[in-house]
Amino acid sequence: MALPDHLQLHGRLPARHQDHPGHPRGELGHRGATSLSGTLFPELGSTAGQGSTGYLIRTDGAARGNPGPASLGAALYDLSRSDARDPRAVPDASISEYLGTQTNNVAEYQGVVRALELAAELGATEVHLLLDSKLIVEQLAGRWRVKDAKLIPLWTAARGTLRTFERWTAAHVPRAQNSVADALANEAIDRAHAGGPPAVVVRPAGR
Repeated sequence: MALPDHLQLHGRLPARHQDHPGHPRGELGHRGATSLSGTLFPELGSTAGQGSTGYLIRTDGAARGNPGPASLGAALYDLSRSDARDPRAVPDASISEYLGTQTNNVAEYQGVVRALELAAELGATEVHLLLDSKLIVEQLAGRWRVKDAKLIPLWTAARGTLRTFERWTAAHVPRAQNSVADALANEAIDRAHAGGPPAVVVRPAGR
């Protein structure tokens, strides 16, 4: 069964793969995506349970003004959990971080970059991103070019971390399914304005 573009599965790329935003074709094309049948990522729980560690990741960025006071939120869910895909579930790890004055797109990308770094730190071998930013999903997949100079280093950082995982996917979801990450982002702005710490990172117990 053919897989929709927004649910393509990506494997690890060679270190010298030329998929930078300045590539003359402006897209990467198909890279041997594996079909995923049934509901969204139905097999991930069993995959993560075979000696590997994986996380489903939801991220968001907030900017009150564009640019304006900005922040990121990220929620990470262990793939072995039966409710990992439940948008209302309590995350195993999370990030709530104030970014100062930024655009919304920068805040959104920062959320992805920080979440991927945390997943790598926690020993993940696979990650599956559920994002309400279609821009980031399409750019990470290589179907859309990165034209904003402010986003190029963030795209590069995200792609670099993604290459360290054995498997990754990125899918676009409605904003309504991203309420946890959105709350974490807005909490960061409110906390910083109240004089609290700019970043709060929660890790799984013992990690």
